[in-house]
Amino acid sequence: MKLIYEQSRPGRRASVLPRHEDLPPPEVPEELRRGAPPRLPEVAEFQLVRHFTELSTRNFGVDTGFYPLGSCTMKYNPRVNERLVALPGFANLHPLQDEDGAQGSLELMWRLQEILAEVTGLDAVSLQPAAGSQGELTGLMLVRAYFEDRGEAAQRRKVVIPDTAHGTNPASVTMAGFELAHVKTDARGNIDVADLRATVDEATAALMLTNPSTLGLFDENIEEIERIFHGAGALMYYDGANLNAVCGVSRPGDMGFDIVHINLHKTFSQPHGGGGPGGGPIAVRDVLQPFLPVPAVVRREDGSYGLDYDRPKTIGKVRGYTGPFGVFVRSYAFMRMYGPRLREMSEAAVLNANYVLARLKDAYELPFDRHCMHEFVLSARTLKREHGVTALDVAKRLMDYGFHPPTIYFPLIVPEALMIEPTETETKETLDAFCEAMLAIAHEAAGSPDVVHDAPHSRPVKRLDEVRAAKHPVVKYEFETHPEPSAVPAEAPKGL
Repeated sequence: MKLIYEQSRPGRRASVLPRHEDLPPPEVPEELRRGAPPRLPEVAEFQLVRHFTELSTRNFGVDTGFYPLGSCTMKYNPRVNERLVALPGFANLHPLQDEDGAQGSLELMWRLQEILAEVTGLDAVSLQPAAGSQGELTGLMLVRAYFEDRGEAAQRRKVVIPDTAHGTNPASVTMAGFELAHVKTDARGNIDVADLRATVDEATAALMLTNPSTLGLFDENIEEIERIFHGAGALMYYDGANLNAVCGVSRPGDMGFDIVHINLHKTFSQPHGGGGPGGGPIAVRDVLQPFLPVPAVVRREDGSYGLDYDRPKTIGKVRGYTGPFGVFVRSYAFMRMYGPRLREMSEAAVLNANYVLARLKDAYELPFDRHCMHEFVLSARTLKREHGVTALDVAKRLMDYGFHPPTIYFPLIVPEALMIEPTETETKETLDAFCEAMLAIAHEAAGSPDVVHDAPHSRPVKRLDEVRAAKHPVVKYEFETHPEPSAVPAEAPKGL
């Protein structure tokens, strides 16, 4: 495929702007004017359309295929959500609109807060954080404000995270000014309680944990963990990245967690490919409510809705205005479609994950032989030891079968990890096709390992030096290494 600059030829135009004789000369200072016109691609309209259409066919997402990216819950997003968020009253509302003229939007946000409070089993919600990572940081800022209010800030300096934690957890702990304390995982995939007891003391501020964990396992010792932390006067923080497994089944607040962030762009169907947009609302127990960000979306005594800034102990704003409003509309619509049956979403996600696990666990190594929740982790360690085929090889070969690879090499405690999450939105036929592909790859690893080593074979781009590509991306057209289009000889007509 040629780049748009390579298709360029002098004089070709996709459009022509009208020229006016009486326009004043441009008021651009002499020292800022170009000495020559910019070198822009010159192509006809149909070339432009074909170019970007061809580029679009090279993108992969949930609209084009199965996306089993463990830990990210890349589910299909219903199209009705996009219709609703585009309604003029939502899409065209100015963020500084008076409250009287924004009652519908304020009501939607208030009702979304109430739903999230019920789902998490906690008392108050702020929608303001713009992503899960910002929700984490906000939650830890609440922890700090809570202990400052109690006069314990100098003492409570340590935040405990398990060795299976999401990568943003330690980053958030450091950004919030706390010290990291790691705790190990036991042989069944739970937090090692003995190690935890030795770690938690009067200097501990909080635990950061997602349950089920990134291993896709529900911690069997969660009640004991809660007793250890609350017994030491510390708080419990729940990373909501895996909430898709437990909605309507169990609630973080009932497990003893004091703070939860919710990934609206995972559990509640806000698209999040390409890095955003996302939403990371924070839910808290009543003792932390005074510290939530402002403004708070409230329902007044007369039944109207408004924004409350009168929170003396607030940590302030963590984002402009009240949060990513379009995300709220999509997620609210998704929740209302399920209604009281939201539990079915999680039940289907867990059922799908266990079905795929049952089909694959004999062909790949299973580090923790238990029923999983919404996702599970396999290992290609045996394939590597016996045939030299790594998790990366499996992921690359899977692309030839038309599937996006799962998360690999995470969590770090599982060698050659393959982390798979089917979500509730995929059909049995799709799951079976994925399983057949994974089984075929395991068979190829034993009989034709070079086929797997050299994959992908059918993609526009083959194997890359991914570290170099990430650290030194080429994101511009290198004019100095390419001749002017006028200097390129015209191609001879084909077939003459």
